[in-house]
Amino acid sequence: MLALILAGGLGSRLNMGEKPLVTICGRPMIEYVIDAFTQAGCESVVVASPQTPYTRNWCRAHGIPLYSAHARGYVADIVEAVTELGEEGPVITSVSDIPCITAEHVTRVQEAYLRAGTPALSTWVPVTHCTGSARRASYQEEIDRVNACPAGVNVLLGARIAEAQEEYRLLIDDPALGLNVNTRADLAAATRCLCPEYRETSHHKNI
Repeated sequence: MLALILAGGLGSRLNMGEKPLVTICGRPMIEYVIDAFTQAGCESVVVASPQTPYTRNWCRAHGIPLYSAHARGYVADIVEAVTELGEEGPVITSVSDIPCITAEHVTRVQEAYLRAGTPALSTWVPVTHCTGSARRASYQEEIDRVNACPAGVNVLLGARIAEAQEEYRLLIDDPALGLNVNTRADLAAATRCLCPEYRETSHHKNI
């Protein structure tokens, strides 16, 4: 399955430069996300924009497939990328600031999508696990009798990318998937999650 990793936003809330390149335990945040999808057997393409030039350069330097969108918005960039890439099958999309996502999470999403039989799937985590993004936590729905917020991982059918698609809503009860890095406190929490032995106190861009 094609995976689009969205990395075209400014990341202004964290205020540490281009957020995808902020390092956690010496590695750019986006690298953790790419690795999770690659290990799950996905073909990963980073969707960057003119707002993230260093992220584009990093992808080129590391041989990571890249699509440069026009930064018209998260959904618009997905529609643009899917259309221009000519992908008609299912496409899995992900934000680039959930570094604790694992290949197991991705596999679970793909398997649930194939079982559901709907054109689309959205992934949710209990509100109690949602950290970092006030916007994400403020948008809640009840999934399987649990108040939940979006995890930032979805599946869409490429052939119908410009349409509203019926979706299956998948709840994953795992705090790691709910860790959305938007503040330095979130960054510290991600560091504890990914490498508790890491003792560095500063985080820098790895360009």
